[in-house]
Amino acid sequence: MKGAFGGGLAIIGIPVLSLVMDPITAGALLAPLFVLMDAFALYYWRPQTWSRIDLALLVPALGLGTAIGFMLMTVVDRSTFAILIALITLIFTGLWFRGGGRIVQRPRSKLKALIAGTASGITSMVAHSGGPPVAMYLLPLGLPKAVYAGTSSSFFAAGNLMKAVPWLMLAKPGPQLWILMALCLPLIPLGVWTGYRLHERLDQNQLYRLCYTLLTLTALKLLWDGLKGYGVL
Repeated sequence: MKGAFGGGLAIIGIPVLSLVMDPITAGALLAPLFVLMDAFALYYWRPQTWSRIDLALLVPALGLGTAIGFMLMTVVDRSTFAILIALITLIFTGLWFRGGGRIVQRPRSKLKALIAGTASGITSMVAHSGGPPVAMYLLPLGLPKAVYAGTSSSFFAAGNLMKAVPWLMLAKPGPQLWILMALCLPLIPLGVWTGYRLHERLDQNQLYRLCYTLLTLTALKLLWDGLKGYGVL
C-alpha cells in the first residue's frame, strides 16, 4: 500500500491487525514500522512528485490534529469517531461512484485543507485511520497519479514521525511486540517495491477507481468497528 499509493491507504493494516489483537497494540506495532516504510517509499516518491502547495497547507494542520488526538485518546469514545469518519467517507465515495467515477479537477481550498489535515491527525490517533480525511481533500484535486502518490507519501511520512512516540507511550510494548516488529522488518522493502511496480502498471483511471474502492472498504471496516464498540454487532 505504501508503494502503490504513497501511504494514504496503508491504514488498512491497522484494521486488519485489529482482527487478531487489541487496536492499541496493533497501532504500536505498526508505528515504528511505518516510519521505516516511509523511508523506503520516499526513495521512489521523491520531492519532484510532491505537491508542495498542498503539503504547505496540510502538514501544519496534521501536527495540530495529532496533538489534539493524543490528548483525546483517554477521554473520547473511539467508536464514535470511527462511525463518524466511516459515514462521511462512505457518502464521499458514494457520490464519486454515482457521478460515473470521473477524474474532475476542483479548486483548492485552504479551509478544506485545514479541516482535512486536522481531521487526519485526530483520526490517526483516535480512530486509527488518518487516510480518509486527507484522501477526501487530495482526490478531488485530480492530481496526476505520481503526484498524488508522492504527496500522500510525504504527508504520511510527516504524520508517522509525529505519532510514533505517542503510540509507543500509549501501548508500552513488551519484548514480544518488539520481536514481532523485528520479524516484520525484512518484508518492508519487498512490500514497498511490489507496490511501486503495481503503481507503474495502473493508468490514471484505474488508480483512482482502486483508491476509491479501497477507501470504501476501509470505511466499512471502520463502521463495523464502531458499531461493534457499542455492542450493536
